Amino acid sequence: MTDVKAPPPEQKPHLIAPIENVPLRVQVADRLRAEILSGRLRPGAGLVETALAEQLNVSRAPIREAIQILENDGLVETIAYKGKRVKPLTAREVAETYSLREAFEVMAVTRILENGAPLDILRQHCEEMKAAAKADDFAALVASDEAFHHALIRLADHDLLMASWRNLYMRIHQIMALRNRDERNLEEIAGNHPPIVQALADRDTERAISLISEHTRILAAFDPDEIVEAM
Repeated sequence: MTDVKAPPPEQKPHLIAPIENVPLRVQVADRLRAEILSGRLRPGAGLVETALAEQLNVSRAPIREAIQILENDGLVETIAYKGKRVKPLTAREVAETYSLREAFEVMAVTRILENGAPLDILRQHCEEMKAAAKADDFAALVASDEAFHHALIRLADHDLLMASWRNLYMRIHQIMALRNRDERNLEEIAGNHPPIVQALADRDTERAISLISEHTRILAAFDPDEIVEAM
């Protein structure tokens, strides 16, 4: 009897991601938002439509619309008779942002210890920060630092906590970037994180909470008036 060969498995077609037709105003808003949150456009910096249009090689209309988006985000404000500027940070806003951040991250640490979440992703981000510090790559350090804290919240496995964290995300990102940019001791910034992971690995609740609280308070300890640019 002749063996009947099974038909070859059907191969799935290779999928190519579609080209996204993102409105120009959204592209411009994303670019300006990144500049603000990274600290390159500092609090108090004026936003002049003609200058921005020339820099980004677009007309003034999408610049105006993008600035309105950022104003709705709370990152830009209007000053009477002067125009638009990156919204300055106040000492109260920094304090309130970091008091909430501390509460969120303490809760995250507690839940991670309760549910025994794996810590590999936190260790990975620690290694990325270490490499960025060694290379004196500030942008990479900020990205890895942010990823570490986002992962900490995600590992808590609490949907409402994650949603609340996202509401604080933009200000936290901006404050961290500004504070870290002024410090510039990248190795010290990177070195603050591995002890937190080790405390979690040791299942030492008291030490983990103490370390994350201390870390948050240190980051909050700067005067926002020192980083405001004159218009």
